[in-house]
Amino acid sequence: MSAPLSGARPPGQITEMNGRAWAMLLVLCGAIFLEGIDVAMLNVALPKIRADLDLSTGMLSGVVSAYVLGYGGFMLLGGRAADLLGRRRMFLTWLVVFLVFSGLGGFATEGWTLLVSRFVTGVAAAFLAPAGLALITTNFAEGRARNRALMFYAGTAAGGFTLGLVIGGLLTMAGWRWVFFAPVVLAALILAAAVPLVRDEAVPERVRGRFDLAGSFSVTGAMLLLAYGVVRLEHPADGPGLTAAAFAGGLALLGAFVAIERRSADPLVRLGVLRSGPLVRTNIAALLFIGSFAGFQFLVTLYLQELRGWSTLETSLAMLVIGIDMVLAPTVTPRLTERFGNVRVLFGGLLLGAVAYALFLPVSPDWSYAAMFPAFLLLGLTFSLVYGPLTVAATEGVVEEEHGLAGGLLYTSIQFGTALGISAVTAVSVAAGPFGIDAVRSAMVVPVAGAVAALLVTAFGLGRRTSADAPTPAAERVEAGV
Repeated sequence: MSAPLSGARPPGQITEMNGRAWAMLLVLCGAIFLEGIDVAMLNVALPKIRADLDLSTGMLSGVVSAYVLGYGGFMLLGGRAADLLGRRRMFLTWLVVFLVFSGLGGFATEGWTLLVSRFVTGVAAAFLAPAGLALITTNFAEGRARNRALMFYAGTAAGGFTLGLVIGGLLTMAGWRWVFFAPVVLAALILAAAVPLVRDEAVPERVRGRFDLAGSFSVTGAMLLLAYGVVRLEHPADGPGLTAAAFAGGLALLGAFVAIERRSADPLVRLGVLRSGPLVRTNIAALLFIGSFAGFQFLVTLYLQELRGWSTLETSLAMLVIGIDMVLAPTVTPRLTERFGNVRVLFGGLLLGAVAYALFLPVSPDWSYAAMFPAFLLLGLTFSLVYGPLTVAATEGVVEEEHGLAGGLLYTSIQFGTALGISAVTAVSVAAGPFGIDAVRSAMVVPVAGAVAALLVTAFGLGRRTSADAPTPAAERVEAGV
């Protein structure tokens, strides 16, 4: 595999946003929006599903965990498959799989059908997401065009989850099966538009090389076991031996994977890419940042619904302000990154997030919405400033032929962060005693600690200026006072 010459731009890359460029970007954003609302809507509908299908607590937890296992377990494989087998091909193929198995969940009459549906949907997302991200980074030229596209993409991704909470609440009132059927309709529309609009002409659709089957099996097995271990952390007293065995097995397979990759002529993951300090920092920060929010959102949902008696729709509307990032991420954030640099904007956003979580530490049983609103608003600003720059940084400095892999690494970090954040707050709240306000206050320390840790990790990159941080001519004129 050969990297493009430094400074060379592959022919056909988009440098200016025209009608066709916007159309392709909207289709790719539609796919990541689909993933966000799919997860959020299901979370809102879980109580109704449990009551209708008479599911046990273990089965209900398994419905959520099945998606995490499929997504986290196959993400690295999905990212490399996009590079080797074709980004457009993987995007369209797995969008169809996503559509079919989401529909299967809507027809479920037993728990096992939901488990299969969610697991395969998670696998589909694991192939779909990195392919979509790689299609953006390889079709849009590095610099202003790519950064603008990625900011729009990131805002759509985060906004999809936020809006999914509200949409899920409305659909659940009509019937929980609609939270499965609605994504089918949206996926079909995206697929119909993607076939004529999405192209992979800027770079070769596939990279030379063979598929590393031994590496694929070992890393997928490792990710599945590690994801399973993380999910089991939610109930630390429930079979600790099995939890430890899952982690031990996962780490053993991960060690085998590293050994295989060192000897492979065509490795699934080129280990040299992990020597990049900015890439490692980006993925650690993404894991901590998303983990913090996932834990916070989980706690606040339980607090509002179980302790305050709010309805699902009231809870969703209360957090709707977080979706402000859908507007700010593609409009304001690109200007800030051009003026101050990617890392500085990322650092500022993480600082706002830490403050937002800290504001919730003194939560009381009778807090008014006015007392909660500042934290929710700050989180909307946080996502506006963080998610886009993280997405840009994930592929910064990575050769075009490995953008699918870089996307796979980012989404693996995000998925493990989500599972780890929820597991951590659950474990702390359980340790604090019966669920109540004291348990919420104790567990709220976890999001604060995660955000501060992400802040410290990002601080190590403040003194380094990457190509993503390089000011554009417009920014240089502002700095010069012109």
